Order: sequence, then C-alpha cells, then structure tokens
Amino acid sequence: MNPESIFTPVVQSLVETAIKAAEAHTSCELRVHIEDECPGDPLDRAAFIFAELQMHKTELRNGILIYVALESRKTAIIGDVGINMHAESGYWDHIRDAMLPFFVNGKYPEGIVTAVEMVGHKMKAHYPVSHNDINELPNTISMRQNKKTT
Repeated sequence: MNPESIFTPVVQSLVETAIKAAEAHTSCELRVHIEDECPGDPLDRAAFIFAELQMHKTELRNGILIYVALESRKTAIIGDVGINMHAESGYWDHIRDAMLPFFVNGKYPEGIVTAVEMVGHKMKAHYPVSHNDINELPNTISMRQNKKTT
C-alpha cells in the first residue's frame, strides 16, 4: 500500500493544517511519518525515524512523532527527552488506541488528524505556547515506501 496513494496532496494539506493548529496551543513540535511496512518493532522504527528526521534538535527537546506503517498495521507515538520527563508508562497509548478504529475502516487521514488534535491538547498543559515560539520543525508529513513494487 503506497502511502502517497492515500495521502494525496489534498489529504497531506489537511493533516498539515491539523499539525499547525495543534502547535498553535503548544510549543511542542509534532511530526507525522507514514510508511507502507514496518521492519520490526514499531517503537524501534519510530525512534529510528525520529533521529533520521532530526527531531531531537529542538531547543526544549519537545518533539513528538506519530508513526504509522499502513500495510504492517503498526503505529507508535514517541516523544523526545523533554516530553518523556512528563510521561509515565503508556503515556501515548490512549491516543494510539483512538486512531485504531479509523484505521480499521481505512480512514487513515481521519485517524491521524484525531491523534494530532489529541497530542496538541495533551501537550498544551506541559508546554504552553510562548509569545516568542518559533516553528522549529516542518509540519509536512514524511512518507516512505519500503516495499519494492513490481
């Protein structure tokens, strides 16, 4: 399942608008990464993508990644060390679980937008937006197709 077949430019724009809206209430930096397949554990893969996207380079170390592998049906949400100071075990589970009913019905964009909104709401308590807040990471979705097509 090619991520670009679901996340067309119009759909990408909707998700990116949700990211921008969520970041309007928090200084956290939110990214979404979509792949077709997840090679291995989704938390390990999300950590790899987090580093690859250089999300650890925010001033407050408050980056958050929503990772989704469409064909593998795996997802994870991870935060940087600044986020993890406030995160107990299972911190992201209810947000991940809120995406799953959408995914079961093939409504991936809706599930991701829901998760983005929930992350933004949850983070504004610990990381409210400041008057001099700058957007340190792009709001664009990153995508990769790992599976070879014939």
